[in-house]
Amino acid sequence: MLVRQITEENEEKILSEHACLARFSRGRFKPEEPCELRTVFQRDRDRIIHCNAFRRLMHKTQVFLAPEGDHYRTRLTHTLEVAQIAKTLARAMRLNEDLTEAIALGHDLGHTPFGHAGERALSKVSPHPYKHYLQSVRVVQYLEKDGKGLNLTWEVLNGIACHTEGRWADTWEGKIVRYSDKIAYINHDIEDAIRAGVLQEGAIPFDCAYVLGRNKSQRITTLVRSIIEHSTDDVRMGEEVAAAFAKLRAFMFETVYTDPIAKSEEGKADYIITHLYEHFLKNPHKMGELYEQIAGHLGIERAVCDYISGMSDRFCVHMFNEIFVPKSWSVL
Repeated sequence: MLVRQITEENEEKILSEHACLARFSRGRFKPEEPCELRTVFQRDRDRIIHCNAFRRLMHKTQVFLAPEGDHYRTRLTHTLEVAQIAKTLARAMRLNEDLTEAIALGHDLGHTPFGHAGERALSKVSPHPYKHYLQSVRVVQYLEKDGKGLNLTWEVLNGIACHTEGRWADTWEGKIVRYSDKIAYINHDIEDAIRAGVLQEGAIPFDCAYVLGRNKSQRITTLVRSIIEHSTDDVRMGEEVAAAFAKLRAFMFETVYTDPIAKSEEGKADYIITHLYEHFLKNPHKMGELYEQIAGHLGIERAVCDYISGMSDRFCVHMFNEIFVPKSWSVL
């Protein structure tokens, strides 16, 4: 018996009735021969980890643009924290860890340079309203591997597309990634905000701290435990914990995410992306063959949006300097 078949049989014996079993995946858009060693979800996870877009997350903003310090989160470290929380939930709830991990690792591949500031900038100049979760699907379906895509399973694509807002994923694994994303970014953004001087220790509303905990570890433990304990017929938190978490999230949007320090460089990010967008609209040949093909099939605006959204922060700044800054200038 193949190693993959043993894994699939073990899934049927061990996992919950709510788990999505690899053997019963809805499959891929392009059928493939099964792997001898890995299930379909394990292959998806590996394809995401080895793709170019995943590596670029290392140099993409989470909240603070170009922070001075090595300990601020990037889009990559955020992704890894989401995967860790989601896998903890999956294991405790006897869901499919491989599917959960694949969704978590792929959920932010479509993020722009400069975080949500870049997303807003592209939405403003492009006729295509920019949603990073839909762009993440586009990255793995059409842009990776020089336009061939990763050919991921339906379940992974569904989880990525539904991880932020709107319709919930069809699998419990996709649903716990959605919760894990919020748990991760709220808690690590608190830590980064304190490091940046945007928040003070003890600034968290008392009633939130009373229910959830006073530090990151306590809050994450409380939130994860609540999901495990209350997910009987669907994935959910307990009412008290959910209410405290919603209040904490609102507090972060009112303070950190709108704070002048956190947003101080966003105008520059908007300026860079806007000017790069206008430049490549006029010079599509400078984006490369793949994006010229996209322009031919879907229009130049779609191609430019794809090209800029895939840039890391530092490559985006480099391109701006190359195009718009005279070489004789000394730019610091």
